[in-house]
Amino acid sequence: MAEGRLIFTGTVVVDLLLRVDALPERGGDVLASAAGMAAGGGFNVMAAAARDGTEVVFAGRSGSGPFGEVVAEALWREGISVANPPLETADNGYCVVLVDGEAERTFVTAPGAEGMLTRADLDAVQPRPGDVVYASGYSLAHPVAGPAVAGWLTELRPETRVVFDPSPLVGSLDQDLLEAVLRRTDVLSANAREARILRAHAHPAPAAGALRGMLRESSDTGAVAVVRDGASGCWVATGDPAPAHLPAFPVTAVDTTGAGDAFGGVLASALTRGADPLAAARRANAAAAIAVTRPGPATAPTRAETDALLAAG
Repeated sequence: MAEGRLIFTGTVVVDLLLRVDALPERGGDVLASAAGMAAGGGFNVMAAAARDGTEVVFAGRSGSGPFGEVVAEALWREGISVANPPLETADNGYCVVLVDGEAERTFVTAPGAEGMLTRADLDAVQPRPGDVVYASGYSLAHPVAGPAVAGWLTELRPETRVVFDPSPLVGSLDQDLLEAVLRRTDVLSANAREARILRAHAHPAPAAGALRGMLRESSDTGAVAVVRDGASGCWVATGDPAPAHLPAFPVTAVDTTGAGDAFGGVLASALTRGADPLAAARRANAAAAIAVTRPGPATAPTRAETDALLAAG
């Protein structure tokens, strides 16, 4: 089976990273012990897949301006091709990321050009046999990009596989758009919180089984729902009687920013090479474990690093 590409339709913003001991109380202030700026959001997914050895096409939108330049340089550095030229009338949005002393992160995002993706932009992208399309709930949160992405996904050829990450914004998304995307999704990757919002189960195992029932029924390869549960690993529902539990690789977390993105990018990357869902999720577990041991947003490992951890585990 020929290796396909990863076509990413999500959003890229610039992360303004601030490391603090603890979040301030309402109306309060704290001094950050470290600060940085880097391309983030969906860039982390694409970087993870590219470092895992997959050809990546960015089918979303970026802008012109200081943040757009950060995004363009980051995409070029990772060897990611760009389907649409930057908009001249808007800059990319940005996200303030607060990482506390327990390595947990809190976000506040200001949108920009990434939300201006149109149906015409997407229609210019033609998936090839073997390609995997990756969609994000962040796109659905934008009034222009949301309907464009949902409509384009629903009209893809049946053989094109779609991976969907509902994002932390899942509880505030337009339900019609969300359900349309879920019905066209072949592989869902959600964290435990997102799974509880979509399907009110306290434990990720039954949540994974219930989420699988929301996905595309006509998929030749069978729908797959993955629920990520941090240091506990992930649960993978493939249609077997019970979802499979894949334990996390034991590491000491330094920064969890982008861990879910590293997981999603490597999961999709493995699928482009024909990996079965359990093998793809285990590989994604390994990549996410390496990512959280490094400070910063785009810390996904190389293919060789992931291979080494899998071999050692």
